[in-house]
Amino acid sequence: MPVSEAIYELGMRTGRALLPRTPFLPEKLRRGIDGRRGLLGRIDAWAHGERGDAPLVWFHAPSVGEGLQTVPVIEALRSLRPDLTVFYTFFSPSAQGLARQLPVDYADYMPFDAAADVSAVIDVVRPQAIVFGKTDVWPNCARLAAERGVRLALVSATLSPSSSRRGWWARSFLSGAYRRLDAVGAISEDDAVRLSELGVPAKRIQVTGDARFDQVKARADGIDRSAPPLAVLAVHDGATLVAGSTWPEGEGHLVQALARLGQGHARLRSIIAPHEPTPVRLADLEARLAAEGLSSVRLSELEPTAGHPAVVVIVDRVGVLAEIYALADIAYVGGGFGPRGSGGGGGLHSVLEPAALGVPVLYGPRHANAREAAQLIERGGAREVAGAGDLEQALRDWLANREARQAAGAAAAAFIEENLGAGRRNAELVLGLLGVD
Repeated sequence: MPVSEAIYELGMRTGRALLPRTPFLPEKLRRGIDGRRGLLGRIDAWAHGERGDAPLVWFHAPSVGEGLQTVPVIEALRSLRPDLTVFYTFFSPSAQGLARQLPVDYADYMPFDAAADVSAVIDVVRPQAIVFGKTDVWPNCARLAAERGVRLALVSATLSPSSSRRGWWARSFLSGAYRRLDAVGAISEDDAVRLSELGVPAKRIQVTGDARFDQVKARADGIDRSAPPLAVLAVHDGATLVAGSTWPEGEGHLVQALARLGQGHARLRSIIAPHEPTPVRLADLEARLAAEGLSSVRLSELEPTAGHPAVVVIVDRVGVLAEIYALADIAYVGGGFGPRGSGGGGGLHSVLEPAALGVPVLYGPRHANAREAAQLIERGGAREVAGAGDLEQALRDWLANREARQAAGAAAAAFIEENLGAGRRNAELVLGLLGVD
Protein backbone atom coordinates (compact mmCIF):
# COMPACT_ATOMS: atom_id res chain seq x y z
CA MET A 1 0.00 0.00 0.00
CA PRO A 2 1.41 3.46 -0.91
CA VAL A 3 2.38 5.68 2.01
CA SER A 4 -0.40 8.19 1.20
CA GLU A 5 -3.05 5.45 1.35
CA ALA A 6 -1.63 4.14 4.63
CA ILE A 7 -1.78 7.62 6.13
CA TYR A 8 -5.34 8.03 4.89
CA GLU A 9 -6.40 4.73 6.46
CA LEU A 10 -4.81 5.70 9.76
CA GLY A 11 -6.71 9.00 9.70
CA MET A 12 -10.02 7.25 8.98
CA ARG A 13 -9.53 4.73 11.78
CA THR A 14 -8.56 7.46 14.22
CA GLY A 15 -11.53 9.62 13.33
CA ARG A 16 -13.93 6.68 13.57
CA ALA A 17 -12.61 5.86 17.05
CA LEU A 18 -12.38 9.38 18.49
CA LEU A 19 -15.34 11.29 17.08
CA PRO A 20 -18.08 9.34 18.94
CA ARG A 21 -16.25 10.11 22.20
CA THR A 22 -15.67 13.80 21.49
CA PRO A 23 -17.89 16.20 23.46
CA PHE A 24 -19.36 19.42 22.08
CA LEU A 25 -19.35 18.41 18.42
CA PRO A 26 -21.32 20.55 15.94
CA GLU A 27 -24.94 19.42 15.85
CA LYS A 28 -24.79 18.20 12.24
CA LEU A 29 -21.68 16.11 12.83
CA ARG A 30 -23.22 14.65 15.99
CA ARG A 31 -26.32 13.66 14.03
CA GLY A 32 -24.15 11.87 11.50
CA ILE A 33 -22.33 9.94 14.20
CA ASP A 34 -25.57 8.99 15.92
CA GLY A 35 -27.06 7.91 12.59
CA ARG A 36 -24.19 5.46 12.08
CA ARG A 37 -24.74 3.65 15.35
CA GLY A 38 -25.66 0.08 14.45
CA LEU A 39 -25.10 0.79 10.74
CA LEU A 40 -23.18 -2.37 9.89
CA GLY A 41 -25.76 -4.47 11.70
CA ARG A 42 -28.62 -2.85 9.77
CA ILE A 43 -26.91 -3.43 6.44
CA ASP A 44 -26.05 -7.02 7.35
CA ALA A 45 -29.66 -7.72 8.34
CA TRP A 46 -30.96 -6.31 5.03
CA ALA A 47 -28.38 -8.18 2.97
CA HIS A 48 -29.23 -11.52 4.56
CA GLY A 49 -32.97 -10.92 4.59
CA GLU A 50 -33.83 -8.98 1.43
CA ARG A 51 -30.74 -8.69 -0.78
CA GLY A 52 -31.64 -11.61 -3.05
CA ASP A 53 -29.46 -12.79 -5.93
CA ALA A 54 -30.08 -10.05 -8.51
CA PRO A 55 -27.14 -7.94 -9.72
CA LEU A 56 -26.68 -4.97 -7.39
CA VAL A 57 -25.50 -1.44 -8.09
CA TRP A 58 -24.36 0.64 -5.13
CA PHE A 59 -24.84 4.40 -5.52
CA HIS A 60 -23.11 6.83 -3.18
CA ALA A 61 -23.93 10.55 -3.07
CA PRO A 62 -22.62 12.41 -0.01
CA SER A 63 -25.28 15.10 0.41
CA VAL A 64 -28.55 16.43 -0.99
CA GLY A 65 -27.10 18.23 -4.01
CA GLU A 66 -25.19 15.20 -5.24
CA GLY A 67 -28.18 13.02 -4.44
CA LEU A 68 -30.49 15.10 -6.60
CA GLN A 69 -28.05 14.76 -9.50
CA THR A 70 -28.01 11.01 -8.99
CA VAL A 71 -31.79 10.59 -8.92
CA PRO A 72 -32.28 10.78 -12.73
CA VAL A 73 -29.54 8.18 -13.19
CA ILE A 74 -31.18 5.80 -10.74
CA GLU A 75 -34.60 6.32 -12.31
CA ALA A 76 -33.24 5.71 -15.82
CA LEU A 77 -31.42 2.60 -14.62
CA ARG A 78 -34.64 1.34 -13.03
CA SER A 79 -36.45 1.90 -16.32
CA LEU A 80 -33.80 0.17 -18.41
CA ARG A 81 -33.23 -2.76 -16.04
CA PRO A 82 -36.00 -3.11 -13.43
CA ASP A 83 -34.50 -6.42 -12.27
CA LEU A 84 -31.41 -4.73 -10.78
CA THR A 85 -31.11 -4.15 -7.04
CA VAL A 86 -30.11 -0.60 -6.07
CA PHE A 87 -28.30 0.09 -2.79
CA TYR A 88 -27.82 3.77 -1.84
CA THR A 89 -25.63 5.50 0.72
CA PHE A 90 -25.11 9.11 1.80
CA PHE A 91 -22.71 10.85 4.18
CA SER A 92 -24.45 13.99 5.44
CA PRO A 93 -27.47 13.73 7.77
CA SER A 94 -29.11 16.42 5.65
CA ALA A 95 -29.56 13.78 2.93
CA GLN A 96 -31.49 11.36 5.12
CA GLY A 97 -34.89 12.74 4.13
CA LEU A 98 -34.10 12.59 0.42
CA ALA A 99 -32.79 9.05 0.72
CA ARG A 100 -36.12 7.86 2.12
CA GLN A 101 -37.90 9.06 -1.03
CA LEU A 102 -35.60 7.45 -3.61
CA PRO A 103 -36.61 4.50 -5.80
CA VAL A 104 -33.99 2.22 -4.25
CA ASP A 105 -34.07 -1.09 -2.42
CA TYR A 106 -32.08 0.08 0.59
CA ALA A 107 -30.70 3.46 1.73
CA ASP A 108 -28.54 4.32 4.71
CA TYR A 109 -25.44 6.17 5.84
CA MET A 110 -22.07 5.47 4.29
CA PRO A 111 -19.74 4.09 6.95
CA PHE A 112 -16.56 6.02 7.66
CA ASP A 113 -14.05 5.12 4.96
CA ALA A 114 -12.03 2.84 7.21
CA ALA A 115 -10.94 -0.40 5.57
CA ALA A 116 -12.61 -2.75 8.05
CA ASP A 117 -16.02 -1.09 7.80
CA VAL A 118 -15.99 -0.66 4.05
CA SER A 119 -14.80 -4.24 3.53
CA ALA A 120 -17.65 -5.50 5.68
CA VAL A 121 -20.23 -3.63 3.60
CA ILE A 122 -18.78 -4.67 0.24
CA ASP A 123 -18.57 -8.31 1.28
CA VAL A 124 -22.12 -8.55 2.58
CA VAL A 125 -23.82 -6.39 -0.08
CA ARG A 126 -21.89 -7.96 -3.00
CA PRO A 127 -22.18 -5.10 -5.52
CA GLN A 128 -21.37 -5.60 -9.18
CA ALA A 129 -20.66 -1.86 -9.47
CA ILE A 130 -20.22 1.12 -7.16
CA VAL A 131 -21.30 4.46 -8.61
CA PHE A 132 -20.13 7.69 -7.00
CA GLY A 133 -22.03 10.93 -7.59
CA LYS A 134 -20.52 14.20 -8.82
CA THR A 135 -17.06 14.37 -7.20
CA ASP A 136 -16.67 12.27 -4.06
CA VAL A 137 -14.68 9.10 -4.70
CA TRP A 138 -13.80 7.43 -1.41
CA PRO A 139 -10.20 6.13 -1.52
CA ASN A 140 -10.55 3.03 0.66
CA CYS A 141 -13.88 2.11 -0.87
CA ALA A 142 -12.44 2.41 -4.37
CA ARG A 143 -9.31 0.42 -3.50
CA LEU A 144 -11.09 -2.40 -1.73
CA ALA A 145 -13.80 -2.66 -4.38
CA ALA A 146 -11.24 -2.79 -7.18
CA GLU A 147 -9.35 -5.55 -5.36
CA ARG A 148 -12.58 -7.58 -5.35
CA GLY A 149 -13.31 -6.99 -9.03
CA VAL A 150 -16.16 -4.54 -8.42
CA ARG A 151 -16.49 -2.02 -11.26
CA LEU A 152 -16.30 1.67 -10.35
CA ALA A 153 -18.01 4.68 -11.94
CA LEU A 154 -18.44 8.39 -11.35
CA VAL A 155 -21.56 10.03 -12.80
CA SER A 156 -22.59 13.67 -13.23
CA ALA A 157 -18.88 14.19 -12.67
CA THR A 158 -17.54 17.70 -12.28
CA LEU A 159 -14.41 19.36 -10.96
CA SER A 160 -14.28 23.14 -10.76
CA PRO A 161 -11.11 25.06 -11.71
CA SER A 162 -10.78 26.23 -8.10
CA SER A 163 -11.40 22.84 -6.47
CA SER A 164 -9.07 22.03 -3.58
CA ARG A 165 -8.85 18.50 -4.99
CA ARG A 166 -6.54 19.84 -7.69
CA GLY A 167 -3.91 20.86 -5.14
CA TRP A 168 -0.83 18.65 -4.74
CA TRP A 169 -1.70 17.67 -1.16
CA ALA A 170 -5.20 16.46 -2.04
CA ARG A 171 -4.00 14.76 -5.21
CA SER A 172 -1.48 12.73 -3.22
CA PHE A 173 -4.36 11.13 -1.32
CA LEU A 174 -7.03 11.03 -4.01
CA SER A 175 -5.32 10.30 -7.32
CA GLY A 176 -5.17 6.57 -6.64
CA ALA A 177 -8.94 6.44 -6.17
CA TYR A 178 -9.59 8.37 -9.38
CA ARG A 179 -7.18 6.14 -11.33
CA ARG A 180 -9.21 3.11 -10.29
CA LEU A 181 -12.43 4.40 -11.87
CA ASP A 182 -13.55 2.23 -14.79
CA ALA A 183 -15.92 4.80 -16.29
CA VAL A 184 -16.72 8.47 -15.77
CA GLY A 185 -19.68 10.44 -17.11
CA ALA A 186 -18.41 14.03 -17.09
CA ILE A 187 -20.70 17.03 -17.25
CA SER A 188 -18.54 18.92 -19.78
CA GLU A 189 -15.36 18.71 -21.83
CA ASP A 190 -13.63 21.02 -19.33
CA ASP A 191 -14.58 18.69 -16.49
CA ALA A 192 -13.22 15.75 -18.47
CA VAL A 193 -9.84 17.47 -18.85
CA ARG A 194 -9.61 18.35 -15.15
CA LEU A 195 -10.64 14.85 -14.07
CA SER A 196 -7.96 13.31 -16.28
CA GLU A 197 -5.42 15.62 -14.62
CA LEU A 198 -6.58 14.22 -11.26
CA GLY A 199 -5.80 10.68 -12.38
CA VAL A 200 -8.73 9.29 -14.36
CA PRO A 201 -7.47 7.67 -17.60
CA ALA A 202 -8.79 9.91 -20.39
CA LYS A 203 -10.06 6.93 -22.43
CA ARG A 204 -12.46 6.05 -19.59
CA ILE A 205 -14.21 9.44 -19.61
CA GLN A 206 -17.34 10.25 -21.59
CA VAL A 207 -19.10 13.60 -21.67
CA THR A 208 -22.66 12.71 -20.69
CA GLY A 209 -24.04 16.07 -19.51
CA ASP A 210 -25.58 17.29 -16.29
CA ALA A 211 -28.37 15.17 -14.81
CA ARG A 212 -29.61 18.15 -12.77
CA PHE A 213 -31.49 19.27 -15.87
CA ASP A 214 -33.46 16.02 -15.85
CA GLN A 215 -34.11 16.37 -12.13
CA VAL A 216 -35.43 19.94 -12.21
CA LYS A 217 -37.56 19.26 -15.28
CA ALA A 218 -39.17 16.21 -13.69
CA ARG A 219 -39.87 18.14 -10.51
CA ALA A 220 -41.34 21.07 -12.43
CA ASP A 221 -43.60 18.76 -14.42
CA GLY A 222 -44.84 17.13 -11.21
CA ILE A 223 -45.91 20.29 -9.37
CA ASP A 224 -49.50 20.22 -8.08
CA ARG A 225 -50.74 23.80 -8.23
CA SER A 226 -53.90 22.94 -6.33
CA ALA A 227 -52.00 21.74 -3.25
CA PRO A 228 -50.34 23.74 -0.45
CA PRO A 229 -48.41 25.96 -0.45
CA LEU A 230 -49.40 27.05 -3.95
CA ALA A 231 -53.11 26.94 -3.20
CA VAL A 232 -52.60 29.47 -0.41
CA LEU A 233 -50.47 31.79 -2.52
CA ALA A 234 -52.33 31.59 -5.81
CA VAL A 235 -54.86 34.35 -5.02
CA HIS A 236 -53.28 37.33 -6.78
CA ASP A 237 -54.25 39.33 -9.85
CA GLY A 238 -50.90 41.01 -10.57
CA ALA A 239 -47.33 40.02 -11.35
CA THR A 240 -45.30 37.95 -8.90
CA LEU A 241 -41.59 38.09 -8.15
CA VAL A 242 -40.19 35.04 -6.34
CA ALA A 243 -36.84 35.64 -4.66
CA GLY A 244 -35.38 32.27 -3.71
CA SER A 245 -32.53 31.17 -1.44
CA THR A 246 -31.77 34.75 -0.42
CA TRP A 247 -29.00 35.90 1.90
CA PRO A 248 -28.65 39.23 3.76
CA GLU A 249 -26.13 40.60 1.24
CA GLY A 250 -28.55 40.23 -1.65
CA GLU A 251 -31.63 41.08 0.39
CA GLY A 252 -30.25 44.57 0.92
CA HIS A 253 -30.26 45.17 -2.84
CA LEU A 254 -33.59 43.42 -3.29
CA VAL A 255 -35.46 45.39 -0.63
CA GLN A 256 -34.08 48.69 -1.93
CA ALA A 257 -35.15 47.82 -5.46
CA LEU A 258 -38.66 46.88 -4.33
CA ALA A 259 -38.99 50.11 -2.35
CA ARG A 260 -37.86 52.18 -5.34
CA LEU A 261 -40.42 50.51 -7.59
CA GLY A 262 -43.00 52.05 -5.28
CA GLN A 263 -46.55 52.73 -6.29
CA GLY A 264 -45.80 52.39 -9.98
CA HIS A 265 -46.13 48.64 -9.51
CA ALA A 266 -48.65 48.42 -6.69
CA ARG A 267 -49.90 45.07 -8.02
CA LEU A 268 -46.45 43.49 -7.85
CA ARG A 269 -46.36 40.77 -5.22
CA SER A 270 -42.98 39.61 -3.94
CA ILE A 271 -42.39 36.24 -2.31
CA ILE A 272 -39.03 36.01 -0.54
CA ALA A 273 -37.64 32.65 0.59
CA PRO A 274 -34.50 33.07 2.74
CA HIS A 275 -32.01 30.26 2.37
CA GLU A 276 -31.99 29.79 6.14
CA PRO A 277 -35.38 30.84 7.56
CA THR A 278 -34.28 30.89 11.19
CA PRO A 279 -36.21 33.09 13.64
CA VAL A 280 -33.38 35.63 13.67
CA ARG A 281 -33.12 35.76 9.88
CA LEU A 282 -36.88 36.15 9.46
CA ALA A 283 -37.04 38.96 12.03
CA ASP A 284 -34.13 40.76 10.38
CA LEU A 285 -35.77 40.57 6.97
CA GLU A 286 -39.09 41.84 8.35
CA ALA A 287 -37.31 44.77 9.98
CA ARG A 288 -35.47 45.60 6.77
CA LEU A 289 -38.73 45.58 4.80
CA ALA A 290 -40.53 47.69 7.40
CA ALA A 291 -37.72 50.25 7.36
CA GLU A 292 -38.37 50.75 3.64
CA GLY A 293 -42.12 51.03 4.17
CA LEU A 294 -42.93 47.59 2.78
CA SER A 295 -45.53 45.46 4.59
CA SER A 296 -44.93 41.73 4.92
CA VAL A 297 -46.60 38.55 6.08
CA ARG A 298 -45.19 35.11 6.74
CA LEU A 299 -46.37 32.19 4.65
CA SER A 300 -47.45 30.31 7.77
CA GLU A 301 -49.81 33.19 8.64
CA LEU A 302 -51.75 33.15 5.38
CA GLU A 303 -55.25 31.72 5.27
CA PRO A 304 -56.23 29.41 2.40
CA THR A 305 -58.11 31.09 -0.48
CA ALA A 306 -57.91 34.48 1.27
CA GLY A 307 -56.20 37.54 -0.14
CA HIS A 308 -53.84 39.65 1.92
CA PRO A 309 -52.79 43.30 1.91
CA ALA A 310 -49.06 42.72 2.32
CA VAL A 311 -46.67 43.59 -0.48
CA VAL A 312 -44.23 40.84 0.49
CA VAL A 313 -44.77 37.23 1.56
CA ILE A 314 -41.88 35.70 3.52
CA VAL A 315 -41.48 31.95 3.21
CA ASP A 316 -40.76 30.71 6.73
CA ARG A 317 -40.23 27.03 5.96
CA VAL A 318 -37.89 24.95 3.82
CA GLY A 319 -38.55 22.45 1.07
CA VAL A 320 -41.17 24.38 -0.90
CA LEU A 321 -39.17 26.85 -3.00
CA ALA A 322 -39.07 24.74 -6.16
CA GLU A 323 -42.89 24.63 -6.13
CA ILE A 324 -43.29 28.34 -5.31
CA TYR A 325 -41.27 29.26 -8.40
CA ALA A 326 -44.30 28.02 -10.36
CA LEU A 327 -46.13 31.21 -9.32
CA ALA A 328 -43.36 33.51 -10.54
CA ASP A 329 -43.45 35.90 -13.46
CA ILE A 330 -39.85 36.82 -12.60
CA ALA A 331 -37.36 35.05 -10.32
CA TYR A 332 -34.42 36.36 -8.34
CA VAL A 333 -31.94 33.72 -7.13
CA GLY A 334 -29.73 34.45 -4.12
CA GLY A 335 -26.10 33.77 -3.38
CA GLY A 336 -24.57 36.03 -6.02
CA PHE A 337 -23.63 39.01 -3.84
CA GLY A 338 -21.90 37.80 -0.69
CA PRO A 339 -18.08 37.71 -0.42
CA ARG A 340 -16.46 34.32 -0.90
CA GLY A 341 -16.31 32.38 2.32
CA SER A 342 -19.31 34.10 3.94
CA GLY A 343 -22.75 32.58 4.22
CA GLY A 344 -24.11 33.08 0.73
CA GLY A 345 -20.86 34.23 -0.85
CA GLY A 346 -19.33 32.80 -3.99
CA GLY A 347 -22.21 30.36 -4.21
CA LEU A 348 -25.16 31.18 -6.43
CA HIS A 349 -28.05 28.84 -5.77
CA SER A 350 -29.94 26.88 -8.40
CA VAL A 351 -31.02 28.96 -11.39
CA LEU A 352 -32.28 25.78 -13.08
CA GLU A 353 -35.37 25.43 -10.87
CA PRO A 354 -37.08 28.64 -12.08
CA ALA A 355 -35.74 28.16 -15.61
CA ALA A 356 -37.41 24.73 -15.81
CA LEU A 357 -40.73 26.50 -15.23
CA GLY A 358 -40.13 29.02 -18.00
CA VAL A 359 -39.41 31.88 -15.59
CA PRO A 360 -36.80 34.55 -16.49
CA VAL A 361 -34.12 34.85 -13.82
CA LEU A 362 -32.08 37.62 -12.15
CA TYR A 363 -29.01 37.17 -9.96
CA GLY A 364 -25.91 38.89 -8.66
CA PRO A 365 -22.47 38.97 -10.30
CA ARG A 366 -20.74 36.25 -8.29
CA HIS A 367 -21.78 33.09 -10.10
CA ALA A 368 -18.47 31.50 -11.13
CA ASN A 369 -19.49 28.40 -9.20
CA ALA A 370 -22.45 27.84 -11.55
CA ARG A 371 -21.54 27.50 -15.22
CA GLU A 372 -25.21 27.30 -16.13
CA ALA A 373 -25.70 30.86 -14.88
CA ALA A 374 -23.44 32.29 -17.60
CA GLN A 375 -24.97 29.96 -20.18
CA LEU A 376 -28.48 31.07 -19.24
CA ILE A 377 -27.49 34.71 -19.69
CA GLU A 378 -26.03 33.91 -23.12
CA ARG A 379 -29.29 32.25 -24.14
CA GLY A 380 -31.33 35.29 -23.07
CA GLY A 381 -33.11 33.57 -20.20
CA ALA A 382 -31.45 35.56 -17.41
CA ARG A 383 -29.83 38.87 -16.51
CA GLU A 384 -26.96 39.63 -14.14
CA VAL A 385 -27.52 42.59 -11.81
CA ALA A 386 -24.74 44.49 -10.07
CA GLY A 387 -26.78 46.06 -7.25
CA ALA A 388 -30.06 47.64 -6.23
CA GLY A 389 -30.17 50.03 -9.19
CA ASP A 390 -29.57 47.29 -11.76
CA LEU A 391 -32.10 45.04 -10.08
CA GLU A 392 -34.73 47.80 -10.03
CA GLN A 393 -34.16 48.52 -13.73
CA ALA A 394 -34.31 44.86 -14.72
CA LEU A 395 -37.59 44.47 -12.84
CA ARG A 396 -39.01 47.60 -14.47
CA ASP A 397 -38.01 46.37 -17.92
CA TRP A 398 -39.65 42.98 -17.55
CA LEU A 399 -42.72 44.26 -15.71
CA ALA A 400 -43.34 46.89 -18.38
CA ASN A 401 -42.75 44.61 -21.34
CA ARG A 402 -44.74 41.39 -21.09
CA GLU A 403 -43.50 40.15 -24.46
CA ALA A 404 -39.84 40.58 -23.51
CA ARG A 405 -40.45 38.87 -20.18
CA GLN A 406 -42.17 35.93 -21.80
CA ALA A 407 -39.46 35.64 -24.45
CA ALA A 408 -36.82 35.45 -21.72
CA GLY A 409 -38.87 32.80 -19.93
CA ALA A 410 -39.19 30.80 -23.14
CA ALA A 411 -35.43 31.02 -23.65
CA ALA A 412 -34.89 29.73 -20.11
CA ALA A 413 -37.23 26.78 -20.71
CA ALA A 414 -35.53 26.00 -24.04
CA PHE A 415 -32.15 25.95 -22.30
CA ILE A 416 -33.44 23.25 -19.95
CA GLU A 417 -34.96 21.19 -22.77
CA GLU A 418 -31.74 21.23 -24.77
CA ASN A 419 -29.77 19.74 -21.89
CA LEU A 420 -32.04 16.82 -20.99
CA GLY A 421 -31.01 13.18 -21.26
CA ALA A 422 -27.93 12.98 -19.02
CA GLY A 423 -29.72 10.63 -16.63
CA ARG A 424 -30.20 7.99 -19.29
CA ARG A 425 -26.71 8.46 -20.76
CA ASN A 426 -25.16 7.92 -17.34
CA ALA A 427 -27.39 4.90 -16.71
CA GLU A 428 -26.22 3.39 -19.99
CA LEU A 429 -22.63 4.02 -18.92
CA VAL A 430 -23.27 2.04 -15.72
CA LEU A 431 -24.94 -0.79 -17.62
CA GLY A 432 -21.91 -0.94 -19.88
CA LEU A 433 -19.78 -1.72 -16.85
CA LEU A 434 -22.11 -4.56 -15.92
CA GLY A 435 -21.85 -6.03 -19.40
CA VAL A 436 -25.59 -5.61 -20.00
CA ASP A 437 -27.71 -3.23 -22.06
